[in-house]
Amino acid sequence: MTAILFDPIQLGDYHLKNRIFMAPMTRARTGPAGIPNELVATHYAQRASAGLIISEATAVHPRGDGWPGAPGIYTDEQQAGWSTVADAVHAAGGRIFMQIWHMGRAVISEAIEGQKPLAPSPIPAAGELPNSKGIPTAFDTPEAMSIVQIRETVSAFASAARRAIDAGLDGVEIHAANNFLIDSFLRDGTNQRKDEYGGSLENRSRFLLEVVDAVAAEIGAGKVGVRFSPTNAVFGISDSNPKAIFTYAARQLSKRNLAYLHVLEPALDSGSPMSVGLPTVARALREEYEGLMILNGSLSNETGQSALASNTADAIAFGIPFISNPDLVERFKNNITLTEANPDTFYSGGAEGYVDYAPVEFETA
Repeated sequence: MTAILFDPIQLGDYHLKNRIFMAPMTRARTGPAGIPNELVATHYAQRASAGLIISEATAVHPRGDGWPGAPGIYTDEQQAGWSTVADAVHAAGGRIFMQIWHMGRAVISEAIEGQKPLAPSPIPAAGELPNSKGIPTAFDTPEAMSIVQIRETVSAFASAARRAIDAGLDGVEIHAANNFLIDSFLRDGTNQRKDEYGGSLENRSRFLLEVVDAVAAEIGAGKVGVRFSPTNAVFGISDSNPKAIFTYAARQLSKRNLAYLHVLEPALDSGSPMSVGLPTVARALREEYEGLMILNGSLSNETGQSALASNTADAIAFGIPFISNPDLVERFKNNITLTEANPDTFYSGGAEGYVDYAPVEFETA
């Protein structure tokens, strides 16, 4: 029998009420110290009808924390803030995983007290990010990580996962997508190392798998997911053969009995700026990964359901539709027109465009 979006699903350690998940989206509401507050808790609680909420990317270490207003999970104060979020989501009947990241070469030096960003190789990212004054700033040439720095970063991911669970969240998603540190180890356009972390598929996957194994050992594999974006070219990242590296990595993850693999890959005809004309590899990953797979990327109610029907995925993560439709599940279920999001408020800070989108009011007899 074909699964539908509203069917329950077992995801790792958890039985979830539907297959409509909230994708991770940075929203820049946690201030310079990266501490979630009551506004953040309200935002996530409003969307607790999702089968699973995957939080915005959350830094595991100060050296990898460079997005203005994004949260962290490496201090006691940050952990306490996330406890408020977890309590609010659970009180509203939801489940939430924290996406954990290290931004790698996508950190500007000003954000890390003048230090160089870290990366597998000294290859700068393309583009820019705003500095503390909101001025667009080009990326610096990163420092190639030493073996000691790699080991310290693996430990930082495991420590962050423990803090997330101790804060009351249900699990973590390891961010191995979108040019950030783990993704840049995987791809040969950014990883030109000559040691055991570069060159072959096995070597380029080593850092990812060390992080996954350390996090799983700390909190249990059933509370751990991983996110890939095989064909995303954000910040100039690239690979000569995305299918080869990501199917290899998926095979290795498949042996680890994780909660899920989450793949961000818009279809070629989606119109998404993340679709760069490369052949999609989600289907190939589906064939290699034996566990639960989540698909994300400019999907609608209809195309999401089609992905389930074709066995391309087990659940669908929706991003922007959840920003402006906190009641997205009910809207899909009742075929109600979606409210359009205002992009000007995506990173603007404050309540506008964050907690003020109204759910539909249903008439009762």
